[in-house]
Amino acid sequence: VGQRTVMLVSGIANSLALLAIAWVVYTPASPFAVLAIAFVIGATAPQVSPMSRSRLVGVITRMLPAERRATTLNGTMAYESAADEIVFVFGPFLVGVLATTLNPAAPIVGAAILTLVFVTAFALHRTGATVARVDGRAVVRQAPARQLARPALVVVAVGVLGMGLFFGSTLTALTSFMADLGAPEQAGLVYGVMGIGSAGLALGVAWFPARFTVHARWLVFAAVLVAGTAALPFVHDVVGVAIALFIIGIGVGPTLVTQYTLGAAHSPLGRSATVMTMLGSSVIVGQSAASALVGALAQSSGTAAAMIAPVTSAGVVLLAGAASAVLARRARG
Repeated sequence: VGQRTVMLVSGIANSLALLAIAWVVYTPASPFAVLAIAFVIGATAPQVSPMSRSRLVGVITRMLPAERRATTLNGTMAYESAADEIVFVFGPFLVGVLATTLNPAAPIVGAAILTLVFVTAFALHRTGATVARVDGRAVVRQAPARQLARPALVVVAVGVLGMGLFFGSTLTALTSFMADLGAPEQAGLVYGVMGIGSAGLALGVAWFPARFTVHARWLVFAAVLVAGTAALPFVHDVVGVAIALFIIGIGVGPTLVTQYTLGAAHSPLGRSATVMTMLGSSVIVGQSAASALVGALAQSSGTAAAMIAPVTSAGVVLLAGAASAVLARRARG
């Protein structure tokens, strides 16, 4: 049916669900009501990121000559991933500011307003009407759905899942760390340090030389991610954690850009929106799962145990990068 209808329905539903949870937590309603509304928020979350990537990939493919596509696609994925970095890193920072200066409902209400206004604008943009029609019927050329399970694409999805695990485990472990210091609501503020190098380097990927291949980038920056997270269990003050997060940020942005670039490259014909949604959802699933598991670990075993989780998550990213490189080498062979 095209993106427009899907985005309009999901955006409006998500805004209403966000307003509902901001209201229900201040009522005597059962905790199960809060969980039910939280489920609806997740189920209706507008997939702006993957839909945007899909639109831009389509525009590049249709409108640019073949010799310019690779460079333009690389720069586009760099921009898109930098935008995601702002969401994943500075989002918690802004939430922390609003929650500490106003009240916990303020960022939720703000999110509802932003969703309603900007998702609607995104849906109504002319690039949203991308379904070609002949005699009133949609004409869509698509590769078989089974091609979405190709090993090269699955490995990329696992790598993005690892990034989600990293985001969730790091923020949750950091929240536990700040709670030990008596200031859990400031975790987002400290977490924002990671975005300084992350967003900048994500944009900088567009200027990397071609000989620095996508698989080499994944391995190099995932290794930086592992090195930075390995330091977290050994720091015991806010300054030390901030330094470790800054180093980690150097690895985060370029790794995400590389993963989305590979996802676009491996996308079967007519399936780019599905592929980008798979990758975007992998981040959310990893983030949610890690938040729950690491939160339980922090409560049962303490912050020291929780600080080990980001290292494990970074290891998943690095192993997926190695597997992707091996598959690419075999394909070339």
